[in-house]
Amino acid sequence: MGIKIYLYALGIWLIFVIAGILNGVFRESFITPKVGEHTGHIISTIILICVILAVTHLFISNLKINYTKTDLLLIGAFWTVLTILFEFGFGHYVIGHSWSKLFADYNILKGRVWSLVLLTTFIAPSLIGYILKR
Repeated sequence: MGIKIYLYALGIWLIFVIAGILNGVFRESFITPKVGEHTGHIISTIILICVILAVTHLFISNLKINYTKTDLLLIGAFWTVLTILFEFGFGHYVIGHSWSKLFADYNILKGRVWSLVLLTTFIAPSLIGYILKR
């Protein structure tokens, strides 16, 4: 896979970052005050998953570069690694969240479903590529 597809993928990931930040602001400003923190977290997660799938669909369906299943898998891995690095780097060093608070979002046993966002980010290119090639 050429560097060009990774540059496109990086641009799409930046859209995810902006969407994620806006989603967080929306959650804290409108959703959580009405339904509480836990339900707000779940609703916000579902919203972000839908955005990731929709943007990925637009990306893959408009991609003018030939790609393989492996390319799509690598893009998903690329996005997932960038997301984790951003979440921990921005969350800890910019926002000031403790490491324990950041890791707490991964505790699915306590109802934290953030891992589903990462899973969606990873599988979205392959899933959408599969759907579009039918």
